[in-house]
Amino acid sequence: MPQSEVMQCMEVWGGNQPADCGVVMSGLDAWVYCKPFGASAGGGDVYYVSSCATGRIARLLVADVSGHGAAVSELAAHLRATMRRYVNYLDQSRFVGEMNRQFATHAKLGTFATAVVTTFFAPTNHLSLCNAGHPPPLLYRGATRKWSFLQQTGSSNDSGNVPLGIEDATSYDQFDVRLKVGDLVLCYTDCLPESRDRSGEFLGQEGLLDLVQSIDVSDPTQLIASLLKAIAERGDGTVEGDDVTLLLFRPNGLAPRPPFHRRLMAPFKLGKAIVQSFLPNGQPIPWPDFRLANLGGAMFGPLNKFYRRNVV
Repeated sequence: MPQSEVMQCMEVWGGNQPADCGVVMSGLDAWVYCKPFGASAGGGDVYYVSSCATGRIARLLVADVSGHGAAVSELAAHLRATMRRYVNYLDQSRFVGEMNRQFATHAKLGTFATAVVTTFFAPTNHLSLCNAGHPPPLLYRGATRKWSFLQQTGSSNDSGNVPLGIEDATSYDQFDVRLKVGDLVLCYTDCLPESRDRSGEFLGQEGLLDLVQSIDVSDPTQLIASLLKAIAERGDGTVEGDDVTLLLFRPNGLAPRPPFHRRLMAPFKLGKAIVQSFLPNGQPIPWPDFRLANLGGAMFGPLNKFYRRNVV
C-alpha cells in the first residue's frame, strides 16, 4: 500500500476517484482501494472517511451509485458536504436520513444507491452500522481467527434496508457491535460476489466468505491486494467487469481519549468552521448532536460511557 494519509480534525476524505492508500485516524486505521470501470476518472462507487473535531468519532462509508460520470461526481460532492455537516454527530441516523433524501431528489433521473454507513466511537470501541441494500460487510474476529458476515442478528435479508433514494420517508435501521484490537471490518461493492470463475459461475457471498478465510491477515496493508489477486486467479485474471471498491478498517487501540489540549481546542475549531460557513461557497455548519457522551465526553472522559446502544 502507498503511504497513509493522516486525517485532521473535521476532515472529510474520499470521493469517487481512483484510490489505493491508507488512512490513519485516532483509534482507527483504514485502507481504501477504488478502481473505476474502464480506467475512468470517476466511477459509480463512492467512499468517504471523516473525523470529528475531537478525533473520537470516525465515520466511514461505501456506496454503489447507479450510473457513472458527471451525475455521480455531482452526487459525491453533495455527499461530501452532507458528511461534513454531520461530522461531529455521534448518532448517524440523521446523516443516513439526509443521504436518503438527497438520493430521492434524484430518483426521477433513475439514480439510487446501495450503501454501508458506519460510525466508530473510539472511547468505547462501538461500531454503529446501517446497511441500505448493500452486500453485507465481513467481520474478522482476532480472538477466533474467523470471518463472518456483519449483519443484524436474526435478519432474513443479507442486504438489510432498501437502497437509498427509493422512498424519501424510509426509516433506516442500524445496529452496533463492539470491536477489539485485532478485529477487521471489510466493506466492498458487488463486483466481488458477482465476479465469475472460468466456467462463468458467480463467486457469491458464501464463496467470498470462504475465499477471504484463506487470506493471510497478519499484514492488513496487504489484505485487499491479496484478496483481489485470489479473486482474479479464480477467474480470467482480472476483476474488471465493474467499478471495484474495498474499504478495510481496524481499531488500533491508540489514543482512544484525545489529549486535553486537543479537547480544549475543539470548540475553537467548531467556531472557525461556523465563521467559514458564512463565506461564499461555505460548507454547512458542522454542529454536534447534543448527547451527553458527545458533548460532555469531549471534555470529561468518563461521560463517554453514557453512549449506550444495543450491541449484537
